[in-house]
Amino acid sequence: MKEPRARPVFVCSACGHESARWFGKCPACGAWNSLEEAPRPAKGARRAAGVRAAARPLAGGGGATPETGRIRTGIAEFDGLLGGGVVPGSFVLIGGEPGIGKSTLMLQVASRLAGKGVRVLYVSAEESFDQTDMRARRIGAAAEGLFILCEPDVGSIIEEARSIKAAVVVVDSIQTIHHPDLPSAPGGVNQVRECASALMQTAKGGGMSVFVVGHVTKSGDIAGPRMLEHMVDTVLYFEGDRYHSYRVLRTQKNRFGSTDEVGIFSMGPEGLKEVGDPSMAFLEERRPENAGSVVTPSMEGTRPILVEIQALVGARCYGVPQRRSVGVDYNRLCMLLAVLEARAGVNLRDRDVFVSVAGGLAVDEPAIDLALLGRYYERTGDHAVSMARRVVYLVTGQGQLT
Repeated sequence: MKEPRARPVFVCSACGHESARWFGKCPACGAWNSLEEAPRPAKGARRAAGVRAAARPLAGGGGATPETGRIRTGIAEFDGLLGGGVVPGSFVLIGGEPGIGKSTLMLQVASRLAGKGVRVLYVSAEESFDQTDMRARRIGAAAEGLFILCEPDVGSIIEEARSIKAAVVVVDSIQTIHHPDLPSAPGGVNQVRECASALMQTAKGGGMSVFVVGHVTKSGDIAGPRMLEHMVDTVLYFEGDRYHSYRVLRTQKNRFGSTDEVGIFSMGPEGLKEVGDPSMAFLEERRPENAGSVVTPSMEGTRPILVEIQALVGARCYGVPQRRSVGVDYNRLCMLLAVLEARAGVNLRDRDVFVSVAGGLAVDEPAIDLALLGRYYERTGDHAVSMARRVVYLVTGQGQLT
């Protein structure tokens, strides 16, 4: 008798919720058009990739602590983001926009570790061996202990990593590899989830540190099911404009350290370099005599950084006033403009407003509100000094509202 065909399951690409039928809106997270069809695995099917022996309970407090077992890469900014170094058996996800430097950074990290005698396997499923090797030589990341593998099969990746006894594995990227037991194309919800699960089991079972590179969607979230971020131990996210030289690597999740750390890098022909003094780097091209520019401190992680806020208010060019912001939250900008109109008596409803943070840095520090408001003034109305007095009165309640 012919066995009945397995019914498909629909998985939400935003939160990983599974449903027996398709919905336009996910019942769990409310995302629209996020349910994708994924084949239901056959009963009793056993996947070869990631299968390990059953774990036995151990008494806590007797093993090596993460601090003593960490592996330092030699890149201080990167080690600080991980909490002091690479933890053996950790599973780390690195996300960011295309071309921002994810692959470059991980190739440099792999080279530094290989130079210290650590066996590293760098897996590139997007490029050939010659292309990856050429890029490694261009940025000076060629090392004797660095192994390069161009293979999209996650099972083959795990077998090769075990055969060479690699201590660190870098997979670039999680959306381009596939699981051999699933018929769907690479990058699908089911493929990303199963590949990540296989790599996580390999990392936890054999003490092998695994780094995976993840692409982002149009909304800025890491592509694939949301549960991918819950599966990993650490999530690092690149910020910055790909057309600027500075990159900010921020920790969004870390089970082995603090999430209040950021790393500042500069992109050049030879790859990413650490920025020792971010404040001087962001302000090196600033001219104090320029109008519409102010320097303000912002807390990025656990250290203050001086950033330049640039603002421009001009006559309306179209029917609806334009509001544009780069590096500052758009909704917060609109709220501050509404406060200026309602409390400071500044008419901006017929003016175009443009705000930018120099250097491509994204700032969410509430303390920059005063720097933003202090630079708004109309050419035909109040002067900047009067506006600054109004803002100080509005924020602190001191002085005179003139």
